[in-house]
Amino acid sequence: MATQPLHPRLCAASPPPIFLPRASASRRSWVPPLRRGPPNRKMIHGRSLNDRFLGNKDYAALVKAVIVNEEPDIAFQLVNELKSKGFKPGCDVLSGLMLCYAKNGFFMQAQALWGEIINSSFEPRIEVIWDLMKAYAQMGQFDEITRIVHETTLRNFGFGPEVYTMAVSCFGKAGQLRLMEEAVKEMVSRGFKVNSVSGNAYVKYYSIYGSMEDMEAAYERLKKSRILIEKGAIRAMASAYINQRQFYKFGEFLRDVGLGRRNVGNLLWNLLLLSYAANFKMKSLQREFLGMLDAGFSPDISTFNIRALAYSRMSMFWDLHLSIQHMRYKRVIPDLVTYGCIVDAFLERRLARNISFELRKLDVEATPIMLTDPLVFEVFGKGDFHSSSEALLKSTRQRDWTYSKLLAIYLKKQYRRNQIFWNY
Repeated sequence: MATQPLHPRLCAASPPPIFLPRASASRRSWVPPLRRGPPNRKMIHGRSLNDRFLGNKDYAALVKAVIVNEEPDIAFQLVNELKSKGFKPGCDVLSGLMLCYAKNGFFMQAQALWGEIINSSFEPRIEVIWDLMKAYAQMGQFDEITRIVHETTLRNFGFGPEVYTMAVSCFGKAGQLRLMEEAVKEMVSRGFKVNSVSGNAYVKYYSIYGSMEDMEAAYERLKKSRILIEKGAIRAMASAYINQRQFYKFGEFLRDVGLGRRNVGNLLWNLLLLSYAANFKMKSLQREFLGMLDAGFSPDISTFNIRALAYSRMSMFWDLHLSIQHMRYKRVIPDLVTYGCIVDAFLERRLARNISFELRKLDVEATPIMLTDPLVFEVFGKGDFHSSSEALLKSTRQRDWTYSKLLAIYLKKQYRRNQIFWNY
């Protein structure tokens, strides 16, 4: 029987056969090629007993090789032609083709394949459903996500709560708070328990897209469910309080969460220090820092930089000096923010000659690093030396930067700026 070409775009002057390796080759690591192979390989010409047939894994690999290139039209024709040769696509092949369609915006075809999978004896993997939901969410097809949730839960695949959790995350990430709320209510009405992932996602996305009242109401609901708020939701609520400049309520929220929690203890203490440093309440800042030490928590780079930024902006040189000494004692490695606090503080008071005195206690020949929590910059912004050095690090290909080199360039730029000012 003559071999038919797999696809018109893949054929040359004559129909290309499907090649298999010799019997000595390992079939597990082999991916069937789409082009004509060397003449020493066996070919499949039909269904005779002397011919070798593609296994299900090989067949799936052949289709996936086309799907990887995101060419759904070629993959679909390939599947149809292989079906005509007697091959039966498995769940992996149909799932891969369905995801390829969904990611490329062919929603009708993706829906048809989803219907074929869900109405057959196949059981889709939870990872496939998650990828499909994300693809629909990126394209704004939220009704399809709701349909997927309903159809999977009706068939009792055993992962109903997980599907609802994924739907809550998809709706929330897209800012669809109404759909997220409906998904949570429907989840509870079906007898599924709201888990930590769903509850924290609920609070997180209300913090990002909702009002302050909605966020606090979501947090109260989380507490009533006896679910602990986790790091992602804490950071989202912290960002909301910072953007609204509600630092008193911010501190009350952190105390309500519990400063003694070991899994997020440093984050909570750092944010509490940040709430005082934002308004430059220096005595309260020092008191809470000592409370952090008494509670058994060890300060990290963000802890020290929050204090250093406050001291730098207030030109409190002695306190800044003691904070750097304490950092060295605790063996905490300084980063670009630490150096920036020193440089900006001394230059602000036109004490550039004293910079070397403070920096000699640090390793100025070290490679610049950035370890400070980004939430700190939402309060203080980035200092002049920090911003200038960061732009320089990103704009050049030089990889052997040190703090001393960055400082030399920055001081030279400041000197030129002053010269231009006085010339005018």
